[in-house]
Amino acid sequence: MTFVTYLINGISLGSVYAIIALGYTMVYGIAKMLNFAHGDVIMVGAYICFFVINSYHLPPIVGVLAAMAVCTVLGVVIERLAYKPLRQAPSLAVLITAIGMSYFLQNAAQLRWSSNPKVFPSIFGNVSLSLGPISVSLTTLVTIAACVVIMIALTTFTGQTKMGKAMRACSEDKGAAQLMGINVNTTISVTFAIGSALAAIAGVLLCSAYPTLQPTTGSMPGIKAFTAAVFGGIGSIPGAFLGGILLGIIEIFAKGLISTQMSDAIVFAVLIIVLLVKPAGLLGKQIREKV
Repeated sequence: MTFVTYLINGISLGSVYAIIALGYTMVYGIAKMLNFAHGDVIMVGAYICFFVINSYHLPPIVGVLAAMAVCTVLGVVIERLAYKPLRQAPSLAVLITAIGMSYFLQNAAQLRWSSNPKVFPSIFGNVSLSLGPISVSLTTLVTIAACVVIMIALTTFTGQTKMGKAMRACSEDKGAAQLMGINVNTTISVTFAIGSALAAIAGVLLCSAYPTLQPTTGSMPGIKAFTAAVFGGIGSIPGAFLGGILLGIIEIFAKGLISTQMSDAIVFAVLIIVLLVKPAGLLGKQIREKV
């Protein structure tokens, strides 16, 4: 049953990557920018939830909602202060700004909360569900369920709501969308808000499964989630979901069957191979630029 256990754990970890990757892919798909500070928003959300539960002794659901609220505001502020002035700037300037914002959030967290690791409280307790010889924790089940629900909700939102259609229009052509009466600035801000709220949920789920919290907590998961978004086809919601799940499964199997130290190298090697065969990702579409 080792194979099944690895598979379940891989899907659970991949679900976290997928939730983070959904934030990446939405921002890139609509604003055409890579928000490398996204991983650090995960860390902020986890800290907010930690202090709400530990310091104020409030129920975990309140901590999750508080984390989502704070990260939503933080995402909008980051977009308005750091990215909005660079809408017409070269992509390299946006990339450098995103990396700078990432380091700013990490260092601000160290100054505010210190760099000492904290033990994240067990939100779902030690409850497990036994299916014959296999035991699955409640944290794992909630993580997988949350990922599926979020993916379906986002697909429905972007396909059927007025704001979702505005996002798709901005993704296709911001100039044409503006001529049609769509407020591009508001649409991009809403995109950052949704992505940051998802980052908060991912941060809580990640720290529930791996209960160590520090200012660099979101760095590597953020990079791997970006890898998952590229793997699945950045700009595609189903692609981010698929890429995250596959990345988590590959990582867990690599750790269990090959080497813990080599697992990250194996994950990125698989990404390179996939992109060599299919440069747009598994579900991405190759877009030809008119000259």
